[in-house]
Amino acid sequence: IEPRRLRDWAVAAAPGTVPLALVLPRTTQQVADALRLCHAARVAVVTQGGLTGLAGGATPVHGCVLLSLERMQAIESIDPLNATLTVQAGALLQTVQQAAQAAGWLFPLDIGARGSCTIGGNVATNAGGNRVLRYGMTRDLVLGLEVVLADGTVVESLHQMQKNNAGYDVRQLFVGSEGTLGVITRVVLKLVPQTQGTHTALCALADVAQAGRLLTAARQRLGGSLSAFEVMLPTFYGLATEAPRSAPLPAGHGAYVLLESAGFDAAADSQAFAAFLEQMLEDDVVIDAVVAQSMKEAESLWAVREAGGHFLPAMGERIGFDISVPTSGIGAFLDACLPMLQARWPGCVAVCFGHMADGNLHLIVKTQDAAQPVHAVEEAVYACVRQARGSVAAEHGVGLHRKDWLGYCRSAAEIALMRQIKAALDPAGILNPGKVL
Repeated sequence: IEPRRLRDWAVAAAPGTVPLALVLPRTTQQVADALRLCHAARVAVVTQGGLTGLAGGATPVHGCVLLSLERMQAIESIDPLNATLTVQAGALLQTVQQAAQAAGWLFPLDIGARGSCTIGGNVATNAGGNRVLRYGMTRDLVLGLEVVLADGTVVESLHQMQKNNAGYDVRQLFVGSEGTLGVITRVVLKLVPQTQGTHTALCALADVAQAGRLLTAARQRLGGSLSAFEVMLPTFYGLATEAPRSAPLPAGHGAYVLLESAGFDAAADSQAFAAFLEQMLEDDVVIDAVVAQSMKEAESLWAVREAGGHFLPAMGERIGFDISVPTSGIGAFLDACLPMLQARWPGCVAVCFGHMADGNLHLIVKTQDAAQPVHAVEEAVYACVRQARGSVAAEHGVGLHRKDWLGYCRSAAEIALMRQIKAALDPAGILNPGKVL
């Protein structure tokens, strides 16, 4: 078994972990056969997709069978009247995006790992990304799915209807369940119309409070065309625009926002976007702004927001957070959390950015300690999250990495209900043991 299968992107298996076997099915029936045998033998099963996760959800445990769906990549059908796409769970997100585009549609889920993450993994973690503001999380894009239960039972729920109130919504049990309740094998995805023009701007603001005012105004003025609202705090922006990357706007402002709208009338939308930004500048909500005049310039602005993929690994050992708080509470959360980190760990670097419109912040902390005080920093940050009534896992899942902090954002009654559901669907506890709960 290849060493790459002993970890996901961020979390490695415990030392000495040796999987029992690797299974590479091509069909749902082969998945069912494998699970039925593992269930009878009480052997743990860890399902793997593209291994791009950041919480250890696909990290193996000792003696488990690894079940990789990488050979189940078929785009089975595209139904233009229903605006749906049916796909096997091992297909890459980028492949699905390209298939939708070729058929004249858009599959709007988009994350940085699009070229290596799989649809099954996206559904199992309820992936988010840059377009949640407009199109919702992955669960909002799933109309139906097929899943294999721990004992090999195949549950085929590949419905294509928007409306289906016939009993419990079974599919939503498995979206975001991280392979602990069943193995997702096929999915019916919702498609949306392709937009005809995209307008992108990078704005400099005095602080996060002004970013909140900009967001409220953008929702009111741009309406449904608003497709992205990404916030970057000064430390992130400074690192993202270091040489050889040039800074589109000067450093030193209190906050930066990457703003995007996409509509169906390119000329009218362009005028509305320009008029909106002019008004925000006149109202002193925005201090400075640069508007992309071409696709290449838009890509260069997005490159600033996505630069973390390059400079964050260069920081070395660090402590990462994928948290969410109500959008209206982001300012208060940062005002409490960032000074606290500096007071307790003087000289620490705290890099913060994220999807402000849906309350999702990514916070990276690196202290001056030779060995990072991971537990202490997590406890301190998650205490601020709990105070803000937020979540310790916004879009990356719980996995191994965050399960100890689940009680900071879920009540005892909620966790007890989760355990009851787990016991009902996987009574032997073979599916992804030790994850989430």
